[in-house]
Amino acid sequence: MEKILEFPELLRLIDERSTAFRAVVASAPSLDVPVPTCPGWTLFDLVQHLGLGRRKAAAIVAAGPAEAPPAPSAWDDGTGAPRERDALLAWLTESIEQLASTLREAGPDRGCWTWWGDSQSPQTSGGVARHQVQEVAVHTYDAQLALGAPQPLPDEVAVDGVEEFLFTCCSTDVAWPHEPGVVDYHGAEGRSFRLRLSGEGARVARLATPAASADPDTADVSVWGTANDLVLLFYGRLPLESLKLEGDRRILDGLIAWDPSA
Repeated sequence: MEKILEFPELLRLIDERSTAFRAVVASAPSLDVPVPTCPGWTLFDLVQHLGLGRRKAAAIVAAGPAEAPPAPSAWDDGTGAPRERDALLAWLTESIEQLASTLREAGPDRGCWTWWGDSQSPQTSGGVARHQVQEVAVHTYDAQLALGAPQPLPDEVAVDGVEEFLFTCCSTDVAWPHEPGVVDYHGAEGRSFRLRLSGEGARVARLATPAASADPDTADVSVWGTANDLVLLFYGRLPLESLKLEGDRRILDGLIAWDPSA
């Protein structure tokens, strides 16, 4: 599956995952159900987070190129989400539509502030849309898990999510604080990536073949799994032990603990 998702497909997937999320909330026995993958949160907290986060993303895209995100008053009136379920669902629907309509109006190439400024992902509305697919999809998984019925991420979401996470959340110009290392990630669906860690930061490259047999370098540690499992690993929803590993696990442990912004 080598297809790169186009902007209209990203908008479609945001809508589809949002619809799935709302369905979980509508069917929940209570909004006070705890969310195991978000310690200390109830389902209500997760809904409020998802809604406010989409309003913030919409405000960021609407603001266009900027050195900093807009003030919270641009996306949060301070009242929070309503507690009554029907009102909460209507508020969530409005939050998602704010994001969707802002992205549609902006198109894929409008510049905007992003928190991943030194990564390999573009600081554009298209980059925001691609990341928003993953945000909504992973939180939909969280909500499903809270109700005891987690579903795998849709294949096209998961496959794109591996690359999106590595290029957006892992790549940086901040110096890797340990000995240089190379990590390879191999998705069962056929895409593989190499993450190089050094004093120059963390840089990601696509590998031409899953085994990287044509590359003279060898990885210090390699991870194999389905795209779904890799994405859930990246977002802390699965432990490393759930995937196949070969090589120096200490590099992965250091990578998980590393906070380049600190």
